[in-house]
Amino acid sequence: MSASSIETQVLVLGAGPGGYTAAFRAADLGLRTVLVERYPTLGGVCLNVGCIPSKALLHTAEVIDGARELGERGVAFESMSIDRERLSKWKDKVVAGLTRGLSGLAKQRKVQVVHGNGRFVDPHRLVVESERGSVEIAFERAIIAAGSRPALLPGLPEDDPRVMDSTKALALDDIPSRLLVVGGGIIGLEMATVYAALGSWVSVVEWQDGLLPGTDRDLVKPLEDRLRKRLESIRLATKTTEVVAEKEGIRVAFQSSNEAAASGGGGADEALFDRVLVAIGRRPNGHLIGAQAAGVKVDERGFIPVDDGQRTNIPHIHAIGDIAGEPMLAHKATHEGKTAAEICAGHKVGMDARAIPSVAYTDPEVAWTGLGEGEAKAKGIEVEKAVFPWAASGRALGIGRKEGFTKLLFEPGGGRLLGAGIVGPHAGDLIAQATLAIEMGADAQDIALTIHPHPTLSETLNFAAEIAEGTITDLYLPRRT
Repeated sequence: MSASSIETQVLVLGAGPGGYTAAFRAADLGLRTVLVERYPTLGGVCLNVGCIPSKALLHTAEVIDGARELGERGVAFESMSIDRERLSKWKDKVVAGLTRGLSGLAKQRKVQVVHGNGRFVDPHRLVVESERGSVEIAFERAIIAAGSRPALLPGLPEDDPRVMDSTKALALDDIPSRLLVVGGGIIGLEMATVYAALGSWVSVVEWQDGLLPGTDRDLVKPLEDRLRKRLESIRLATKTTEVVAEKEGIRVAFQSSNEAAASGGGGADEALFDRVLVAIGRRPNGHLIGAQAAGVKVDERGFIPVDDGQRTNIPHIHAIGDIAGEPMLAHKATHEGKTAAEICAGHKVGMDARAIPSVAYTDPEVAWTGLGEGEAKAKGIEVEKAVFPWAASGRALGIGRKEGFTKLLFEPGGGRLLGAGIVGPHAGDLIAQATLAIEMGADAQDIALTIHPHPTLSETLNFAAEIAEGTITDLYLPRRT
């Protein structure tokens, strides 16, 4: 093993969206910056084995389902075939193009990239180990962006390739005849959407009593209704009690809650699957980077507590992204990365997001931002709700997707926008408008009087605000007294 050393002003550990953003911003502000990444390419989990490849496949799934639905409108395709290898290569090409772009941006900014696994050895030094040897990096300030990893389900058959996490699922090694997705959160439902479109019989099991736990139930219902028509089964309030590898497949035993069994959910049973995808969430990597050697506090779950400047308990060491707390979202990480980099450069800034949007890129998409209706009820916060059904949207009807709706939550009396939820195609694109409105302190009148293009899905936010204002003409509502 060879050893070398580097001295730098700013060390960034992890080159995911938050990490490379932090490194590039620090370099733009004139700081000598080193970026450490365990993958051979930049982009971290999100770009290499997460957000980007999954969205590429989800777009393919959307086109496949759309083509099938055109038959109801008189447009029939004689046949459809899926070349798994070509699809996988196209997905990899998308990822490769983006990673090459990041590498070029790093070179333009003179950010030094070191590949390997990094661990702190004291508050001002980090050692990176790789097949090429070890590198010791001495730093003045550090930004930890080491991300998270898939959570594991106890009792799984070890080293059986038929049991996958999301990374392996995105590799598209094959398209199984029967697939079980363990976990009804965003990742699980996105992958269920992909594999169902590609031809798998997909079942989803979720131990809580609803899909997308924590999300308003009305937002989830249109998605669940559509999935139940396309998937083999959805098991709610059900746990997997045993997973056994057999020659014919993976045998899984289930146990439903008493409530589910009483209502026909079935109690205990079992089924055989060709593959099992475990998508029960992610765990932060706080315990894997030698943080204790640097004196950085890590909680029992692996998160690193930070203040609004992303500072850990060691003031010259910051933490951002998944490792710095929920929500575990790439767009949250990028904003935190800029904040940390600017503080390293001496700027007086802080992370002060009034709303952070979340999106499930399923079909239909589900997106929400700010205060949720369930959260408002739990906290005793009074809100005024305005819901515009997409069944009254010309654009939604034109694309055959009337099941969606747009929900806005205002302070009582048409006051400030507090939260929003949208379900339907392109909800993830639409939610940014609501997030901006929350950040700007917009009220119902501000949104209602903003002229939106017609016919579009974006005008459904305008219509929802008009409902709150009592000026809606695209629906008939009883006159307010």
